Amino acid sequence: MESLLVIDDEPGICKTIQSILESDSLRVFSATNAADGLQLLRDESPYVVLLDIRLGKHSGFDLFQKIRDVNPKTLIIFITGHGTADTAIEAMKVGAFDYLVKPLDFDQLHQIVDQALKIGRLMHTAAAIDDSISADEASDRLIGNGPSMQSICKQIGRIAPQDVNVLILGESGTGKELVARAVYQHSRRNQTPFLAINCAAIPETLLESELFGHEKGAFTGAERRRIGKFEQCHKGTLFLDEVGDMPHATQAKILRLLQDGQFQRVGGNETLTVDVRVIAATNQNLEAMIEHGRFRRDLYYRLRGVTLHLPPLRDRIDDIPELAHYFLFRLNRQLGTAVQSISQESLDLLQTYRWPGNIRELQTVIRESLIASTGPTLLPEFLSIELHSDPLTDTENIQKIININSDAWQALGAFVRQLLAENKTDVYRRSLLRFDRLVVSKAMKTTNGLQSRAAEILGLSRPTLRAKIRAMVSETEDPIPAPTNGQD
Repeated sequence: MESLLVIDDEPGICKTIQSILESDSLRVFSATNAADGLQLLRDESPYVVLLDIRLGKHSGFDLFQKIRDVNPKTLIIFITGHGTADTAIEAMKVGAFDYLVKPLDFDQLHQIVDQALKIGRLMHTAAAIDDSISADEASDRLIGNGPSMQSICKQIGRIAPQDVNVLILGESGTGKELVARAVYQHSRRNQTPFLAINCAAIPETLLESELFGHEKGAFTGAERRRIGKFEQCHKGTLFLDEVGDMPHATQAKILRLLQDGQFQRVGGNETLTVDVRVIAATNQNLEAMIEHGRFRRDLYYRLRGVTLHLPPLRDRIDDIPELAHYFLFRLNRQLGTAVQSISQESLDLLQTYRWPGNIRELQTVIRESLIASTGPTLLPEFLSIELHSDPLTDTENIQKIININSDAWQALGAFVRQLLAENKTDVYRRSLLRFDRLVVSKAMKTTNGLQSRAAEILGLSRPTLRAKIRAMVSETEDPIPAPTNGQD
């Protein structure tokens, strides 16, 4: 269970905050002096501390540094009954998460504490790479032993310790935030804040305020100074998700910050300096956006200190069984279901589907299937209907594959020579696809279209064979040159 610590020399304030915030999922501890507060910090390891700036004869600023020495990841929210502009500025300069003035606005208190707890979870819950960690021990993991995922894990290991910006590219649902958290957890900044913001989820008029903060009166509704994500994240890591949706004006301010580490709050004149590592992610083609004037080229090169390309799930067929079982055990706990296994037929179906929604879609499918399931094993009939709409079961398509002209063998050599003569840059891929078509068609013809037997004689798994057949059905084949004098 998560915990929060209140350190205030007024017992009434401690009791009030405890009664307001404590719940079944959050324990609230309190102390009325610095010594007791530090002891509770060591004993209970709270994610968040509400700290009074004036603790009798002691200063909350002095205690702030002692708390940081004990646990640098603890998020500290200052509270005081003597709020001034200078005090607020000083509180944020030393690295506080936020600053509240007594008498406390309880709605505001809830909002800021909830935000701090969410960030605390992100910092304390590792995006584990080690496969020895079981599904019961981590809420989020980088799953997969296939070559694509292993390559990503190796890249994370090389990139994380280097204090450079990272650009993560991949389709929606491929796990970009999880990878960003893994980079953070294995970096030299893993004892400092990690904050995330979705640039597409916040209206353009509010995005700059979220990132850079604003001064009181900067715009209608700005009733107090707000500290932005960059300022909160000083010395830490900021994850900018869906960075391709960032408006041009904000792009310019981000560029300046990445160039010299400086920015101004909205409506302010003071130039502030921060040290933040930026991890950006998008599912869009930034280079195409640059050509159309929708994204700044100079910002693009600032963001891509290192680039990570996440593969779509359809290119990670071998990882699907492990992912499916991971979601099975995790969602069983959440839903209170008791499905113990996934049938091989269901796994085959999962491995042949195209997964336009990637890992996020797979999780949704498993959740829906668990709710629909009536026994201890997840059977194909419990899986979503779209998984059963499979062109591989189309007899006409299979017959076309079986009937591929055997003369194509003689034309394969001519096909390769033609590609080379035309200076094509993807000769290997196109030649391999052609070779697959020939070999698979022969095996399917030998087995009269029986896919399980064809997979056996080819030495392929059924999902791999079905993926090859799917590519043959859906992709247009290059024209076959006529064979020339029996040349190969």
